[in-house]
Amino acid sequence: MKPEKPIQPTIGSVNSQKPKNIYQNDIKKPAVNNTPLTRRTGSMMDIARSSKIKHFAPKIINKISQASSDIKHMSHPIAQRTAHIRQSIARTIQPKTMQETKENAIKDAMDRIKPAPTKKVFFLFNKKYKIMNIIIASLLLILVAGAIVYFYMPGVSVAIASSQAGIKANFPGYYPDGYSINGPVSFSNGEVIINFKSNTNNNKFAIKQTKSSWDSSAVRNKVSKDSSGEFITTEEKGLTIFSYKGNAAWVNGGILYAINGDANLSGDQIRRIANSF
Repeated sequence: MKPEKPIQPTIGSVNSQKPKNIYQNDIKKPAVNNTPLTRRTGSMMDIARSSKIKHFAPKIINKISQASSDIKHMSHPIAQRTAHIRQSIARTIQPKTMQETKENAIKDAMDRIKPAPTKKVFFLFNKKYKIMNIIIASLLLILVAGAIVYFYMPGVSVAIASSQAGIKANFPGYYPDGYSINGPVSFSNGEVIINFKSNTNNNKFAIKQTKSSWDSSAVRNKVSKDSSGEFITTEEKGLTIFSYKGNAAWVNGGILYAINGDANLSGDQIRRIANSF
């Protein structure tokens, strides 16, 4: 058999067709995804993604956005210190107003003329109270002198006491040796008492002067009662003296005199005391 010859197309033939691509059936077109893209707006950046992609979870993106919004602006400590120094310098070199300058000048002038603080001086040594100081000093001297006279000048102290008591009392011109006045002269209404004490022991006696209307008979009755009838009567220079056991009593010029104590004075000592008034 003879081989068949290939049929050659003729020009102008009705059956003429374009050559087919031999790879047309082998290559597949990629599938077109018609799913629309979604865009999420965040505080850091905009993320465009498909709604089918689950890799970016919404919770993570929300946490990132919240953390970024919570971060506050913090300046460095050195920057803060520098800003503080600048503010201080600005306040220092800030020009003062006319009112402030005037007030400062007045304050400086008042400070210059303000008197220096003086030390507190006791008013007795203060010159402002010169007259008062003289009066106070005089009163103090009078009191001291009065105390000295009252304690160490019995006659004066008896005169003061008698004027206070309202009677004419006197200090005896005689008292036994070895005895001295003991304490101040005491007085009450119509009565003055002078106390004496021995310089060597505790023996004491007192001379009491009392305003009285008694006579010698009344005094005798009183002494007789106190001594149980054991007394001695002595008459001298118009005085009638009743004595017993170192005690005695007599009346003269409307004043009753009485000696009492444990000094055991003798009759001669009692007589000399009575005659010394």
